[in-house]
Amino acid sequence: MSNQIVRAQMNEVGDFLNHVVKEVDTYLDNHRLAGLLEEQGSKDIEYYRSLLKSLRRLEVICDEAKDTIGVILQSEVFRKTAAERTLYGIYHQCIAEFFSPKGDSWYEDSRAAYTGKNAINFHYEPPKSLKDLMFKLEKPFQEIREELDYYEADYHEEVMKQ
Repeated sequence: MSNQIVRAQMNEVGDFLNHVVKEVDTYLDNHRLAGLLEEQGSKDIEYYRSLLKSLRRLEVICDEAKDTIGVILQSEVFRKTAAERTLYGIYHQCIAEFFSPKGDSWYEDSRAAYTGKNAINFHYEPPKSLKDLMFKLEKPFQEIREELDYYEADYHEEVMKQ
């Protein structure tokens, strides 16, 4: 890929990550476990803890990726190799963490694209506010995943050939 294409992807992903971090930060700043237990949902305290833990992990991963993009874009010389490696990492960490979090607090329904339903499913009924947040973030995550699909497998194969 050309430097211009990779730089454009970095800018787009940087904007996306800014949005995600802002949304998740705002949510975490304004919602505590006690308040979530008062909302509509399963009211399973351990499950709610795991949801918040997964959300905090997602925020940290996305924030670190956002910072890395900022450093690469601000350097005097655009380092295409570092940028591509960063985009690869974002695909395999940020995007993967959203659709399949480490704590397995929620999961992706792979058939959702065919059914027109939301892709994120929960094991138990989450608090309404958290469910709303996840559905709000789902479409931007899907769009970025499609934008970066090259980094799913093709990029790694190309690097291995070199």
